[in-house]
Amino acid sequence: MTEFERELVLSFNAFFEDTDVRGIAHRLKQHRFTPQFLDVLVDSLNPDYYLGIECKSISVEKGANALYFTQHFTVDKKGAHQIDRISDFLRRSGRTGYLAVELRMGAGKSRKAHIIPWDELRERYHDETSLKYTVEEIQTYPEMERKKGHYLIEPAKWRGGIRILE
Repeated sequence: MTEFERELVLSFNAFFEDTDVRGIAHRLKQHRFTPQFLDVLVDSLNPDYYLGIECKSISVEKGANALYFTQHFTVDKKGAHQIDRISDFLRRSGRTGYLAVELRMGAGKSRKAHIIPWDELRERYHDETSLKYTVEEIQTYPEMERKKGHYLIEPAKWRGGIRILE
């Protein structure tokens, strides 16, 4: 589990405790030859918190300028792309899906995370006119703000891809 995934799970669980919302976030144990559907699963009877989140992290400080569908996502032995596999899991489970992208800005600078609705990601992947999300595009999506070491959990702001366009 990456640090970003761990922080996201801890943030969701702290949110549930603080707000008395019944729910739990977890990460399924990953086995060497068993595919993992998503990085973070959030279970709750409240449909706003019945989620699946895939996490990606890119190093802006090392020159990464985009999140690529070919480089940052996998293709399995049967030729199925990770975006299609996750989309199928979300559809079958009834979960709302998101892609959480952590932008690592370099030593001494705070990391930032943005959240992209999975439906938008899937449509863009299948549109095939763009093979990536640039860092600038990622930053137009809602930022997952941090407070006291945790990400603020606000799915109402994430839904519908409320974007900050300048």
